[in-house]
Amino acid sequence: MRLVLVSVSSSTQLSGVSRHVANLARCLLLYTDVGAIHLIAAPWERTLFRDAVALEDPRLHIHSVYVGTATLARNMWFWADLPSIADQLHADIVHLGYPAPLRRRRFPCPAVVSVHDLYPWDIPENWGFPKVVFNRMIFGQCVRAADALACVSDATLRRLREKEPVRLGKKARRIYNCVDPGRVRVGRSPLPPSFSAPFFLCVAQHRRNKNLLLALRTLVRLLREKAVHPDTLLVVVGIPGPETAAIHEFIEEAGIGANVLFLSGISEAELQWCYRNCEVLLAPSLAEGFGLPVAEALLAGCRVVCSDIPPFRELGGNHCRYFSPGPNAQEDFAAAIRLAVAGPRGAPVALPQLSGKVIAAEYMALYGALADGRCSLPAVPQPAGLPMPKVSSMKG
Repeated sequence: MRLVLVSVSSSTQLSGVSRHVANLARCLLLYTDVGAIHLIAAPWERTLFRDAVALEDPRLHIHSVYVGTATLARNMWFWADLPSIADQLHADIVHLGYPAPLRRRRFPCPAVVSVHDLYPWDIPENWGFPKVVFNRMIFGQCVRAADALACVSDATLRRLREKEPVRLGKKARRIYNCVDPGRVRVGRSPLPPSFSAPFFLCVAQHRRNKNLLLALRTLVRLLREKAVHPDTLLVVVGIPGPETAAIHEFIEEAGIGANVLFLSGISEAELQWCYRNCEVLLAPSLAEGFGLPVAEALLAGCRVVCSDIPPFRELGGNHCRYFSPGPNAQEDFAAAIRLAVAGPRGAPVALPQLSGKVIAAEYMALYGALADGRCSLPAVPQPAGLPMPKVSSMKG
């Protein structure tokens, strides 16, 4: 089977979507039935994907395609150019890493789309008006045109069915993100060499749904109440975005510049170091589709305090401390952090449903059903005995 995975974006750093595509490529290489994986990326993403996949396998080919950084140019590329690229690569399946304009009748094969969330409806502030209107239009066109939709959580699947109850039929299903424990175990600290105080960790882009301002206000409250060490640092790992200006304005007004550190573009090994050494992972999101940092933190044995929203409950079960993101959010968040820090650090949590072996099996079953022209998902196959490729820098 020849697979084309597409993650063409304007981001110059790894995002949740690009990590999803990289993890998917890596786990699909477990199968000898996969003859080739063609990963399509923008030129500035090529090195990011080489480092993220980190496998040497002759079946994996990373192609960089020229596309402008503007949103319109990128959308036109999906609509006009991707079908012919799929044809040139003799694709059996094309898999889009996120909803984008999909000219399905021009494709030589079935098209699968990963659906991470419904932010255009749930958090329109991430785009503002009128951009959010166009995002909704593109999302709707894509999910209706696709042959199959892979939702990254049950929460996202339920939300999608609320928006498109009639047109989706049976083509939408839940397939979790692939999150394997301890893939990168050795890494140095990305923090300043002189820093030795405890630190809290947030892994989040600067977007409205991540609710970083609540994390900052709660840090101020804990410092004022002397509930934490006065040098406690909040480390925020994530790409700048629409909320960046408001975040920096609050930090300046609150006078906590020495207690906040922003990092972006750190390596997988450095991120794993943060999970293993932080006091607690803070995830105060208002809305999520999956919650990758929560899953990674639990796999690393990290304490987790997160908002009580369905995707986090689905992942964290009884392994996290939850707070309600309602009217008393700051007080409840602070109380949950105090309780978490006072307790012992737990052991790594097993999340076998997110393993590469399980996720690859579910995707191969889906791809096989589409390639054979079947409508229903067959029994989940088992990996075909291919040993895991060795980890190294990838060529090509």
